[in-house]
Amino acid sequence: MPSRRGCHGALTHLSEALGVSSSSPGFSGPDYHVPELPVGALTIESLGQAFAALQPEEAIVVDEGITSGFFYQPLAARVAPHTTLTITGGAIGCGIPLAIGAALACPDRPVLGLQADGSALFTVQGLWTQARENLNIKTVICSNRKYDILKLEVARSGNTEPGPMTQSLTDLCRPDIGWVDIARGFGIPALSAGTSEDFSRALQAALAEPGPFLVEAVLG
Repeated sequence: MPSRRGCHGALTHLSEALGVSSSSPGFSGPDYHVPELPVGALTIESLGQAFAALQPEEAIVVDEGITSGFFYQPLAARVAPHTTLTITGGAIGCGIPLAIGAALACPDRPVLGLQADGSALFTVQGLWTQARENLNIKTVICSNRKYDILKLEVARSGNTEPGPMTQSLTDLCRPDIGWVDIARGFGIPALSAGTSEDFSRALQAALAEPGPFLVEAVLG
């Protein structure tokens, strides 16, 4: 991926060639906006708000939140400069290995993964690689305990009233997945959060630690 320095240099040369500067008429600087930290129940709305509010400047955000990332994306457009990498086509499970690649390519930048729980199961062994290589990756598991994207695809197919068998195929309960236990088993410190306040505290704790960290966001 191109470095921030390389992009900045190219844009500087372009502005010089065009005779444009910060003092030019009509020029407006960046209009950054950091959202307020939310309170109360942890929902996909408050998750996106807290994630956008706390992500560091120059972070690399790997967004495979799928349905749980909908409310983060509009907020991300106005926070401080960062890089966003998203799922490519139907590459379900790309989030964890994509974060590994980003951390190896840019070891001086923090990497934050916004990761759906269903797709994380496709490549969960990548957490061990994060621990083994001591990569600066903070993974947020969007734990809604169901394959929401599959429910959406079922509805798109015309099945608007799925029966018990179809519903069971999109269910990630019975038993619930122990993400904190899984992460710690791979050698990664982890916390679980069930409220907006707990999630903000957990993500702040993760960002303060070197190396990998996992935060399970239990969504209501």
